[in-house]
Amino acid sequence: MQCVIYKGDRKADTYLYVECEGDFSRVPDSLLQLLGNLEQVMTLELHPERTLARADPEQVREHLRRQGFYLQLPPETRDPVL
Repeated sequence: MQCVIYKGDRKADTYLYVECEGDFSRVPDSLLQLLGNLEQVMTLELHPERTLARADPEQVREHLRRQGFYLQLPPETRDPVL
């Protein structure tokens, strides 16, 4: 399964995965507005042997199949004061 990854200019370290370049037809308008202007980061093939730095590839494939997109959120940061 091929996917295209985009980042928005409003949410740091947040990435939107879709199956086809420029096809945001299954992505809610409210999410697109929240992300702002999208910039393509990369295109890659998701296969069973593929690993991703911050996402489970099987979960990404499942979300792409079921809802047409996958949203990768930034990792949780811990407050260094606590």
